Amino acid sequence: MKALTLAAPGQLEYGDVSTIEPCAGEVLVEVRACGICGSDVHGLDGSTGRRRPPLVLGHESAGVIARLGPGVSGWSEGTRVTFDSTISCGRCRLCLIGQVNLCDEKQVLGVSCEDYLKDGAFAEYVAVPARVLYHLPEDLSFERAVLLEPLSIAVHAVKRAGILADDTAVVVGTGMVGLLIVQVLRAYGCQRVIGVDIDPGRLVLAEKFGAKTVSGNSEFVAAFVFE
Repeated sequence: MKALTLAAPGQLEYGDVSTIEPCAGEVLVEVRACGICGSDVHGLDGSTGRRRPPLVLGHESAGVIARLGPGVSGWSEGTRVTFDSTISCGRCRLCLIGQVNLCDEKQVLGVSCEDYLKDGAFAEYVAVPARVLYHLPEDLSFERAVLLEPLSIAVHAVKRAGILADDTAVVVGTGMVGLLIVQVLRAYGCQRVIGVDIDPGRLVLAEKFGAKTVSGNSEFVAAFVFE
């Protein structure tokens, strides 16, 4: 199969790699779209110790099930899916009570570190456990589906903040996740959302999504928030 491999810091190579087969409990997903996370960028420039080449990057992905591994039920080939990029063991106490992010044996797609190497989704196919799959509706494009992981981060952040409809919320940093938080806040009914950034282009986007904005370089940020 074809894949985009991080061969060295700053060097990506597109070409043939070994075809993968789903193991017991896994499905093989034909990748239709894959987002570029900031962590992939850090992997490319060599600034992280968790993406050691050679490695296939990419974890924000969506596609269709191409093949079922042994023992998989409840899914069928051709189903449109996305998946959790964090692969927990599914057996330990933390996994069994739903705290899969704390699993000591968890692995992340597109990550290579001292403990493991897990090729990601910058490839034609990727194999993942069936338990981390999520069904995609027919009217959701694959390109939009790859945003579900960062969108879930935004939803989680807003829920943890306990925002009420008549609250004022300040989003410091209106990059990808910040812009998603702005939209989630608006969807939750927050009446006044303020975006703060030093990048004028990002502030324009924040205004497009319903935020009032102020430059982080301004000495009047606090006054703007509390006016």
